[in-house]
Amino acid sequence: MTEVFLASTAVVALAEIGDKTMLLAIVLAARLRAPWQILAGILAATLANHGLAALVGSEVAGLIDAPWFRTAVAIGFIAMAAWTLVPDKLDDDEESITRRGGPFLTTLVAFFLVEMGDKTQIATIALGAQYNDVLTVAAGTTLGMMLANAPAVFLGEELVKRVSLKATRIAAALLFLVLGLWQLADIAGWLG
Repeated sequence: MTEVFLASTAVVALAEIGDKTMLLAIVLAARLRAPWQILAGILAATLANHGLAALVGSEVAGLIDAPWFRTAVAIGFIAMAAWTLVPDKLDDDEESITRRGGPFLTTLVAFFLVEMGDKTQIATIALGAQYNDVLTVAAGTTLGMMLANAPAVFLGEELVKRVSLKATRIAAALLFLVLGLWQLADIAGWLG
């Protein structure tokens, strides 16, 4: 259980650095100037989004517990490694966020929608499928999101100036690659 929690936290915390939702957190912090309400919105959106994603992954894995499915999940992690190397940017419509409904509601809705189909959501689905532990995966991935986004909300542009997004993307890609290769090795029976 600790392994699942730590792996989920690390994967998402690293994958989130420089991700579209982290950029959104910076934009929201600059425009709304309500860091605690923004963090609460990010937390609520992530709990809902990643809870559903981990559940989907776990349910699909429970229905299809076959070597070919486990291989597909492993290949998915390897594909995530490649995707993580591609820098994200906010789309024009996401930059036009206005203050409708206050900082919490604005953040909740914007973060939930932007996270749909995002790298960290796909990673959460894959982690849910791999570990078949919805609560631990969702808790770990949510903590990973908060670890990456809290500094973004409070430090914003200064954080981007000081942290090498390229190096962080490479570290996240390596972590996805290791998870994928580890699962392939386990499927092949090389791990014991």
